[in-house]
Amino acid sequence: MSFQTSSARRVPAPPPILAPNVLPLPMKLLNVVAWVVFLLSAYHLWPSAERLHTPSRFHLKGLSVLDLSLILAFVSSLLYLFGFFGIPFLQPDLPVQPPPEYIGMDEKFVASVPMLSGCDEEIVKAVISGEVPSYTLEKQLGNTRRAASIRREALQRTTGRNLEGLPIDNFDYDSILGRCCELPVGYVQLPVGVAGPILLDRLEYYVPMATTEGCLVASTNRGCKAITESGGAISTVLRDGMTRAPVVRFETAARAAQLKFFLEEPANLESIALIFNRSSRYASLQGIKCGLAGRYLYMRFVCSTGDAMGMNMVSKGVQNVLDFLQNDFLDMEVISISGNYCTDKKPAAVNWIEGRGKSVVCEATIKGEIVKKVLKTDVASLVELNVVKNLVGSAVAGTMGGFNAHASNIVTAVFIATGQDPAQNVESSHCITMMEAVSGGQDLHVSVTMPCIEVGTVGGGTHLVAQAACLDLLGVKGASVEAPGANASRLATIIAGAVLAGELSLMSALASGQLVKSHMKYNRSTKDIIAKN
Repeated sequence: MSFQTSSARRVPAPPPILAPNVLPLPMKLLNVVAWVVFLLSAYHLWPSAERLHTPSRFHLKGLSVLDLSLILAFVSSLLYLFGFFGIPFLQPDLPVQPPPEYIGMDEKFVASVPMLSGCDEEIVKAVISGEVPSYTLEKQLGNTRRAASIRREALQRTTGRNLEGLPIDNFDYDSILGRCCELPVGYVQLPVGVAGPILLDRLEYYVPMATTEGCLVASTNRGCKAITESGGAISTVLRDGMTRAPVVRFETAARAAQLKFFLEEPANLESIALIFNRSSRYASLQGIKCGLAGRYLYMRFVCSTGDAMGMNMVSKGVQNVLDFLQNDFLDMEVISISGNYCTDKKPAAVNWIEGRGKSVVCEATIKGEIVKKVLKTDVASLVELNVVKNLVGSAVAGTMGGFNAHASNIVTAVFIATGQDPAQNVESSHCITMMEAVSGGQDLHVSVTMPCIEVGTVGGGTHLVAQAACLDLLGVKGASVEAPGANASRLATIIAGAVLAGELSLMSALASGQLVKSHMKYNRSTKDIIAKN
């Protein structure tokens, strides 16, 4: 097994920056030669210039071979010495900043990662023995696909398990390096269905849903049909602000309260925002709300983040403010950049009440005949069921933001299809579904209010080919040029519209007693049944 640097390496090593006192011996000798040539040529040319008072002596015709040689040696050595002392003429400066792929990495680690040479079998054995860490394969091989294959084989031999059913080919592993997933050994395939069209805010959308649950897409599709045939749904974005809440500690609770008063004073917000907004041109601090527990202060920063979901952006801004505050609050001890008062990926009352990400309400009025023809039920039954199940039943269960039938089903399916963070389904699925009889009891007004839809159309998994295609299907791929943040807000409203459709259809199935029958039809494997019989 050899670890020699190869010319086939994709990632160049950062150029060494040498101080004059640590120059290698050949370079020192080259400098000595340059000085000698410079001084000798100058010594021989100067008397000639003193003796000759006419410029004709220096015309090309009158120059001797010795003169030409001396002039050439003089100019060459002069240019070399200028370059040595940092005055470039013939070549640009060497970059001081290392290549992008090394930024953030420990310099000693980068220098200690050699290229791997040898066949795959030798490298697999080295990974198994621990001689080669699995996480360094991409760097050492310069080939992400080969790294995944070798890691996969080492895993199979170590565990004794066969990963034959897990695909590895036909995937762009370069696209996830340093962005989406570490230590890859393959990828999981998920079917993507389409529900729609749904008429939302006078536009039609076909909603991509990645799921393995039978009936989900079909049911949502039925809800979309009922909404569209009734004239469509209307959505409103109530708030738009991602949050991050660091926790700090003081010697006394009184001192912690002083910082709380300072941060919540409206007159101080502008100066704090100037510090915070340096993190990004899209970052805009909206406000700070503090919670205090003894000597611990929790500061919840709320920030608009353009078309990005914005967690990294907000965290950078918070770090800027913490560094700024420590100039005046020297006794402030930062415990963590996140103190769980944000709150990220956990059900929390603060999110339910204050909102996080995009707060959206979406509504529609479903005509009575559509309720009967498409949804196979009636208005009165839906209204009663919604009260008993979604409102009272959820209250009896002590739910947090779960006053709905299955909002998380739709949210998760659209999240996975469009490259969102699936774990943020926890708070993004907070939803209260309301149903009321209108038009003298003939029609149904239905709405979903969702205070924490956390989505983005740039960053994270949105750049992956399949997920980007789903975003493009919705017309929200990438950042909005005309109105930064418009694409992410539009995606949030589409998700709310799809949730509205899903709620409407599932509640209708429950009200008509069709839930079990439909799941037996669409959510059972015929192959499994035949095999068992």
